[in-house]
Amino acid sequence: MSASVTEEAHDAPPSVTGVLISNLGTPDAPTAQAVRRYLAEFLWDPRVVDMPRWLWWPILHGVILRIRPARSAHSYAKVWSEHGSPLLANSQRQAAALQNELKQCFKEPLTVALGMRYGKPSLEDALNQLRAANAARIVLLPLYPQYSSSTTASTFDAVAATLKKWKNIPELRVVKHYHDEPAYIKAVAESIRDNWRGREPGERLLFSFHGLPQRFLAQGDPYYYECHKTARLIAEQLRLSAGQWKVSFQSRFGREPWLQPYTDQILQQWGGAGVKSVDVVCPGFSADCLETLEEIAMQNRDLFLQSGGGSYHYMPALNDHPAHIKALSAIVGKYACGWLDTDQVAVPDE
Repeated sequence: MSASVTEEAHDAPPSVTGVLISNLGTPDAPTAQAVRRYLAEFLWDPRVVDMPRWLWWPILHGVILRIRPARSAHSYAKVWSEHGSPLLANSQRQAAALQNELKQCFKEPLTVALGMRYGKPSLEDALNQLRAANAARIVLLPLYPQYSSSTTASTFDAVAATLKKWKNIPELRVVKHYHDEPAYIKAVAESIRDNWRGREPGERLLFSFHGLPQRFLAQGDPYYYECHKTARLIAEQLRLSAGQWKVSFQSRFGREPWLQPYTDQILQQWGGAGVKSVDVVCPGFSADCLETLEEIAMQNRDLFLQSGGGSYHYMPALNDHPAHIKALSAIVGKYACGWLDTDQVAVPDE
């Protein structure tokens, strides 16, 4: 007769709560070949370019991927550092800082993994990392404060595509957006005040958000409204008058109308009108990347100055600023409510 199986032998291995943070992604190197691979994945996503595939394929592979990679590689080379891609380096620091913050805030272990929607480390890599840690519950936190179908929804698509291959899927909670979370608004306002410390604030403050095709708004994407709400809440924290700040949209691509007003055109108008000083902040970007460091801090600065403007200051993204990490930790705690018992919340030392 075989030995009896004890009750303990039927117990499942201890599980953890996982936190999957994600961002857009980056090429592996500032080279045309690496950028081509990255763009081929990024621009083929129907959430990003929603043209019929039969029509888009020859445009993408016959025109765009033959021309754009070399130009984009030149731009990436301007911001590449000894740590590699600024977006990846900043995201890795965010993941490490968030892991440490969660460890301080909760007695139960939470495991943080970083995955990029395009490029490496992939979302599938991050999910496999959490599966190896036996994460039975996962909070998916795309680091896009304002929801868009082209970012947050696309991230969900990719996560779902991986999970549908698993036999045992984890419980999943998705942070759709956090554009008006008080801790996030406070963190951005605090970072702006930090930037102003020791100097006179600019005559105008421009909130520049990544653009989207105008028709996305008509189709029900709430991104435009969420960007405006974010800017308004930050301006209220800073006690700015209506004439001191403005919202604009950057990074447009193609010929169709995108969300307006356009960042570059606003800066040219302000420069031509003799605005003495401008501060630009990008609250839709949780980490500095090509679009902030090269497009805003370099290209648009030159446009403003060449148009007759005075001093120009780009204010860095939140990156791993302590207030940002605390805000992300608070968001995780909110979405993990019920998974983490109330007595598991660590009490800070007096």
